Amino acid sequence: MKLTLYPAIDLKDGNCVRLLRGEMDQATVFGTDPGAQAAAWQKAGFSWVHVVDLNGAFAGKTVNEDAVKSILANVSIPVQLGGGIRDIAGVERWLAAGISRVILGSAAAKNPALVHEAAKKFPGRVVVGIDAKGGMVATEGWAETSDIPAPELAKRFEDAGIAAIIYTDIARDGMKTGLNLAETRALAKAVNIPIIASGGVASVADIVALKQAAVTQPNLNGSILGRALYDGSLSPAEALAAC
Repeated sequence: MKLTLYPAIDLKDGNCVRLLRGEMDQATVFGTDPGAQAAAWQKAGFSWVHVVDLNGAFAGKTVNEDAVKSILANVSIPVQLGGGIRDIAGVERWLAAGISRVILGSAAAKNPALVHEAAKKFPGRVVVGIDAKGGMVATEGWAETSDIPAPELAKRFEDAGIAAIIYTDIARDGMKTGLNLAETRALAKAVNIPIIASGGVASVADIVALKQAAVTQPNLNGSILGRALYDGSLSPAEALAAC
């Protein structure tokens, strides 16, 4: 099967950044023109762009709107967006603006009914972001950890009609220590929803390992790529070839 790879553009104060374990004070700026970065990922051959409004995730509302609109203006491939989308009005606004899929993270954990409402109204265009610390769901830009195990939250959306779940191991995010395949596979086994792995991709070996895991767990759908792409330890060409 073919995995879908999602190069990430994380936005902080209008810039393209990467964080370490979700810590906002551990941000490395990799670019000041998000639109140009999105265009570069499209030119490299990627079929999607994954965008997160980091300021929005903490503020609970969209903050980097201009940067997101710049990304949309510079690519023709689909864009999925998360960070600060907390209500149906926000979902509607971004889908109308040209975003292909919205990601509900904190809102999914705290207001599951919103996910069901949005997915019913916009089938195939809502993604749930499940971010975990030690297997427990974290919210509010990862600043708060709940007592909900990730698979338990995932099961709440089994029949909601969502497009996918993005599962992020926060401890590995930005660390290039490899995907947490054990927890990601356990989540995939718990539901029939497509699962996108995130957090820790270091090299082409991680993509190959995910593809091998997908042979027996076919709803392992793809992976988010971050720091390894930006610092050059993983090239777009070898990443895409591995798929």
